[in-house]
Amino acid sequence: MTREARFKMSQERLQELKDELVYLQTVREKEVAQQIKEARSFGDLTENSEYDEAKTEQGKLYSKIAEIKNLIENAEIVRASDKTDKVGIGSKVTVRDVEFGTEDTYVIVGSQEADPAVFRISDDSPFGKGLMDHKKGDAITIDVPAGTLNFEIVNIE
Repeated sequence: MTREARFKMSQERLQELKDELVYLQTVREKEVAQQIKEARSFGDLTENSEYDEAKTEQGKLYSKIAEIKNLIENAEIVRASDKTDKVGIGSKVTVRDVEFGTEDTYVIVGSQEADPAVFRISDDSPFGKGLMDHKKGDAITIDVPAGTLNFEIVNIE
């Protein structure tokens, strides 16, 4: 028997998913049901594009509901460690690119909360994995699809 995948996330992210699920199952589901009802009133369903679109929307909605339920059922709540001597989930890490001398600060998060555009990096990404369990001052080499990157960990919060 295979074990279900676990999705690492904060308590806040889990609550966001629960809130979204409630919205989809109440408000959005009623809106789609109303769209289907209106489309049926147009007559012949075999050539009724409004009905087809509404049914497609309903399928997408049910798919999204199932996806969120799966995320909630298989959520693994992670809490930021109080320890700042090693990089872990919840750590705010400042790194210096050895080649260019630039510094950036990232927050290490579970895959459900990753958003590289705002420097929230998943612990499952090549960069996140490369940072995990390292200490301030460590020089690290990370293999990413674009090649090999060299960094120094400047600070961990």
